[in-house]
Amino acid sequence: MGKALEGVRVLDMTHVQSGPSCTQILAWLGADVVKLESPSGDITRKQLRDLPDVDSLYFTMLNCNKRSITLNMKSDEGKRIFTELLPRFDILAENFGPGAVDRMGFTWDRLREINPRLIYASIKGFGEGPYTDFKAYEVVAQAMGGSMSTTGFDDGPPLATGAQIGDSGTGIHTVAGILAALYQREHTGRGQRVTVAMQHAVLNLCRVKLRDQQRLTHGPLKEYPNKEFGDTVPRSGNASGGGQPGWAVRCAPGGPNDYIYVIVQPVGWGPIARLIGRPELAEDPEWATPEARLDKLDKMFQLIEEWSIGHGKWEVLAKLTEHNIPCGPILSTKEIIEDSSLVANEMVVRVDHPERGEFSTVGCPIKLSDSPVDVQRSPLLGEHNEEVYVRELGLDSDLAALKAKGVI
Repeated sequence: MGKALEGVRVLDMTHVQSGPSCTQILAWLGADVVKLESPSGDITRKQLRDLPDVDSLYFTMLNCNKRSITLNMKSDEGKRIFTELLPRFDILAENFGPGAVDRMGFTWDRLREINPRLIYASIKGFGEGPYTDFKAYEVVAQAMGGSMSTTGFDDGPPLATGAQIGDSGTGIHTVAGILAALYQREHTGRGQRVTVAMQHAVLNLCRVKLRDQQRLTHGPLKEYPNKEFGDTVPRSGNASGGGQPGWAVRCAPGGPNDYIYVIVQPVGWGPIARLIGRPELAEDPEWATPEARLDKLDKMFQLIEEWSIGHGKWEVLAKLTEHNIPCGPILSTKEIIEDSSLVANEMVVRVDHPERGEFSTVGCPIKLSDSPVDVQRSPLLGEHNEEVYVRELGLDSDLAALKAKGVI
């Protein structure tokens, strides 16, 4: 069975996380992704190593299904080889600092002169303006994109989220841009520039907080648990952020992840009241309607927690879902990596690596009925130099000589 992006070729000059997370999805969807690395390799090959002299999990979990070649883009011969490579690819992806590729001698004008059908995708920290040259990292993007100021409790500091919305969140936004450009090229025959800023991607994921910033001008946000409001959206702990109130309540035996997140819909209040042993609250005018409960959400969830703390989170899950009440247990990373349903859905996948051995990685979250994903291991550094340079590009130069000169 063919793959969705079969025949599409990507020259991947990305590194660390935001770019590789994008190109890995393209590879999963069937594109031939050739990772072009400096002779020393992507820095994450050596970062956060758990085994000596072996590619780190940081690298292997972001570069599955790719091929690897090495090339010194600072050398004249390296630039010549790059120029010969470029017409053979549909997409060039990079996430260097602003202007880095231009300084190599490959401006957008030069790139499309070499390959008019090229889609040139760039991930940067920020858009054009005063922040353009700022260095961007995951949590910097969270800080400047609206996430950190609205994450945490109102009596504590701003917090980063464990989800990598700055890096991998930007990566998936870039996938969307690349696929749109590919589709448009079918009609125009021309390539185009695709740019995504990490700050912008985080902001796009924080749109409900910008919604609430505007609602705040008309009065307090009643569905928030906060007692006081200033002129900005406050940190609201585990409040759902939507129209239906939600909170994480404790379960037995009281460990750090013994919680379940419960959302109280209007139709769910009666069943919840009966479950927690307070059936009279279903009819009590002080509790019976969403409007009546709005000014005592903290008390409402306290009542639920007084019940849930006597049961394990899986038992609470069973009792709540029996009554069609939206909820979900807080799953630890250990529980996730061992979750049988995630394994069955190929979201936790075991992959064999020639140096590391078998390891677990995250599978492709995009499921296509006619293009199933086969997750393959990440490449060793320069593993496909001969395959690409000699068999595909037809270089007559001896690879050993190119290596000796520091070109590859």
